[in-house]
Amino acid sequence: MEKPKVFGIAGWKNSGKTGLAVRLVEEFTRRGYNISTIKHAHHDFDIDKVGADSYRHRQAGAHEVIIVSGTRYAIMHELRGAPEPTFEEILGRIAPCDLVLIEGYKREPIPKIEARRLEAADQEPLAPTDPFIAAIAADHPIAEAFLPVFNLDDTQAIADFISGMVELPAK
Repeated sequence: MEKPKVFGIAGWKNSGKTGLAVRLVEEFTRRGYNISTIKHAHHDFDIDKVGADSYRHRQAGAHEVIIVSGTRYAIMHELRGAPEPTFEEILGRIAPCDLVLIEGYKREPIPKIEARRLEAADQEPLAPTDPFIAAIAADHPIAEAFLPVFNLDDTQAIADFISGMVELPAK
């Protein structure tokens, strides 16, 4: 199976990663592309409610719980002490699509854009030490001139840049 085209959005907490990811999914979808996303969480998270049947299945010790309806399905995989799967293992589970947008995984060796906001928890730039950062999207002027810089809200220009980077076919 051909590896999917991937592009990442990296940045510190509150840097605007999620907002940018959502706008890019909307923009690429509007352009006719089939987009998938992977979001890395740095904390324990839960996607089903206490007391729900799926929650009860997981609590009982199920390795994977798959919830299926006429509109969607979700697979929850409990690690049960096993190590977090690698980025490549997760990517291998994605159904074929035109582009996978990655939010988080800021240390993966994939092309990415760095999101920066003045409200971010950490202001230390990632770009100078990460050769995979291809551009910066910020809500404020950026002094570094060695990478393309976009306004964080200029979704169309950022989508055009990503399209060129990953060589998305014309739709």
